[in-house]
Amino acid sequence: MNSFTYSYPVKVYFGEKAAAKNLAAELANIGPNVMLAYGGGSIKKNGIYDELLGILKDAGKTVTEFAGIMSNPTYAKVQEGAALAKEKNIDFILAVGGGSVIDCCKIVSAQAKLYKDIWELEYTDHKQPAEFIPMGAVVTAFGTGAEMNNGAVITNEEKMLKSALWGAFYSFAILDPAYTMTMPMKQVISGAFDSLSHSMETYMGFPREVNLSDEINEATQRNIIRNICATLKDPQDIQARSELIWAAGMAENGILKIGKATDFQCHMLEHQLGAYTDCNHGQGLAVLHPVLYRHMMPEANHQFARLAVEVWGIEPAGKTEADRFRRCSGRFYQGDRPADHLCRDEYQGRNRL
Repeated sequence: MNSFTYSYPVKVYFGEKAAAKNLAAELANIGPNVMLAYGGGSIKKNGIYDELLGILKDAGKTVTEFAGIMSNPTYAKVQEGAALAKEKNIDFILAVGGGSVIDCCKIVSAQAKLYKDIWELEYTDHKQPAEFIPMGAVVTAFGTGAEMNNGAVITNEEKMLKSALWGAFYSFAILDPAYTMTMPMKQVISGAFDSLSHSMETYMGFPREVNLSDEINEATQRNIIRNICATLKDPQDIQARSELIWAAGMAENGILKIGKATDFQCHMLEHQLGAYTDCNHGQGLAVLHPVLYRHMMPEANHQFARLAVEVWGIEPAGKTEADRFRRCSGRFYQGDRPADHLCRDEYQGRNRL
């Protein structure tokens, strides 16, 4: 295992009614002007908007809404949010949504405190911002684990680039699985695959000998696979949804990456695919992973063979490492879930993502 320094700034409130139980106490520590940021308005249909707005009003906050944050948030939207934050003297940003909303607000938080274009600051000057508007996240769509780190993926339409920018960490994140129950199934599975991809790309990094981080990673991958199966069988299984929302966080809170040099080639490829097509991130990853991993197999045969046994349950007896990889690849990409034929049937009976 490589040398490392680990610290973690995000407080996590997990479980049903987490916002009702904890948000007011957090709001007591911030200024009066709050930006409520969200996406296309689904939170107004499922009651989350009214609940959170009520908590904000009861706390005596003046609320400025920043709505319409799109999937694959654009740099123009970031600048719109930063301008609004400056105009309204925003003290705190409450981001409500999935990875797109949460990523966008990280950069809004930084840009609002800058007098220089943040893209130029990071990509031309090779510097990172040091001052931010404090933020909290309420997760309503899981998969990216964006609430757990300070990186954001933003589409610069003028430059035709979908690239990483670095902003603020969230002070806290609220993970209530009940808030995710109205997610469309396509989005649920796409998000879960993104979590699986984060885990796999960390797993395929260096060093590749057995280490504690990788063993925790294997458990995370098994958990994601098992709960994708459970969710396909019963979309209203809140226990499975609870596991998936926390697995998304585990994949991106740094624990799996301790002592590792990670390998996020597939994400980098998908980002540029997304810049040109605006495709769903999880679906793009699912298309690219098989091709990339077959290309990587000769250089990482041992790691893939271990993945086949420890994650996918392939019996190793009588099989070479190459045999195990092929079996792993076949199960992973054809929907055949080991030891769960009902899951396989559910998967094949639905529209494939």
